[in-house]
Amino acid sequence: MKKGFFAALPMYIFTLFFVAVPLIYLAALSFMERNGVWGVDASFTLDNYRRISEPAYYGTFIFSLKLSLITTLVTALIGYPFGYLMSRCENGRLRACMLFLVILPFWTNALVRIYGFIILLRGNGLLYSLLKLAGYGGEQLSFLYTQPAVILGMVYALLPFMILTVYSSCSKLDPTVLEAARDLGASGFKGFVTVTLPLTADGLLSGIMLVFIPSMGLFFISDLMGGGKIIILGNLIKNQIMTAHDYPFAAALSVMMLIMMLVCLGAVRLLLGGGRKRGETR
Repeated sequence: MKKGFFAALPMYIFTLFFVAVPLIYLAALSFMERNGVWGVDASFTLDNYRRISEPAYYGTFIFSLKLSLITTLVTALIGYPFGYLMSRCENGRLRACMLFLVILPFWTNALVRIYGFIILLRGNGLLYSLLKLAGYGGEQLSFLYTQPAVILGMVYALLPFMILTVYSSCSKLDPTVLEAARDLGASGFKGFVTVTLPLTADGLLSGIMLVFIPSMGLFFISDLMGGGKIIILGNLIKNQIMTAHDYPFAAALSVMMLIMMLVCLGAVRLLLGGGRKRGETR
């Protein structure tokens, strides 16, 4: 037991100093008061949490939740079929090539990739040029600084996480289980719903978690592709720190955001457990 404890001691130290202590400090700071431009008064108050219920801030929470749900849904609709088909690909070279293409974006800085999308979507960009070649003769169009542009940027940035988790889960699926379902008379769709989907629910729900949680805080995407007009929780927290210098209120927003994520994580675990039980039953 002592040997195992000392082997895990570096992990305990890392968790304590880089996870537990910052979270405790953040929670304590959220109950303090702002003092002057940069200062903080260590007196207990609940005003920071009361301010969150104001329409402007409460609306940002609701909008961020809606944007994250849309981003997660679109990412799942694209990423699950891609990851599943990639795992079923019998050609090893083709599968390796597809996996390489999924991982390739991680070799480039995310800001560079987002700026590439800005060049494509701006008023005189490539998309507008293609529309002109297709016969569009209207006024100059710009798809930037809109909610669909922000969703596009979010999906592009987070899609590899969905694909990789689904691929990892589907690659472990035993093909004989699907063959048994077909032998018992299940159609392709019914076999997918009753066998494949429950058995690969772990990967899908893990991908949902990896997409949904970060999509609330990727403020640089909403800044660049939303033009400062699309405000999500990440933007709100950043503005409170960098512009308003209201650290206690930023901490309160972060705590509430963390609570939302924990609630979502709990829901994911419940669904994950339900999917696993259904798969084991069948």
